[in-house]
Amino acid sequence: MLSLIWHGGKRAWHELKDLPLRAAVALGASGLGQPARPAQLFKAYGIVLPIGLFAWVTMPQITLVMTPSIEAWVVHRSPGPVHRGDLVSFTLADAIAGPRPVAVTKYALCMPGDQIVMVERPASLGPRRNGWYYCNDKLVGVSKPATRSGKALNHWQPASPNIPDGMIFVGSSHPDGYDSRYYGPVAIDRLTRMEKLL
Repeated sequence: MLSLIWHGGKRAWHELKDLPLRAAVALGASGLGQPARPAQLFKAYGIVLPIGLFAWVTMPQITLVMTPSIEAWVVHRSPGPVHRGDLVSFTLADAIAGPRPVAVTKYALCMPGDQIVMVERPASLGPRRNGWYYCNDKLVGVSKPATRSGKALNHWQPASPNIPDGMIFVGSSHPDGYDSRYYGPVAIDRLTRMEKLL
């Protein structure tokens, strides 16, 4: 027991003895035993702190787009009302999208009150059918009967001829995009307006 205390005390003494040297290095010394250079430390702070502050402020405001369904790599929040053609971001909880809710970014394609029509047509492969979606007589997307991995997809069936108040049909021109073609319009209060950065 005395041996443990002795060795522990010896180690603590060496650590305490080296503390001024370590402090000098922390203050900008070029190495152990060299004089402290506080000016070097403040120069480093002058570079690192603004970069860190910029990242801390801007990172929550931007989103990296991880799918090819929209023509953007980086988007940022842009407060204001959502208009047709705007990028919008929201959280999607859906078995096809994955086991956990994911943030997705799409285009606002069909607005509240707009006429929405879905026409079923035979799919190119198999007995299932595609859904062709028209907003005010303009084609906004075509649903597929299955994912690329072969998992069956159900296309959304409009319950009324118009997009309900407070809802927006979201999507993209990408044939493999997973959007309102499959889960229907999204509530406006779930959408965040975004703008393209890159």
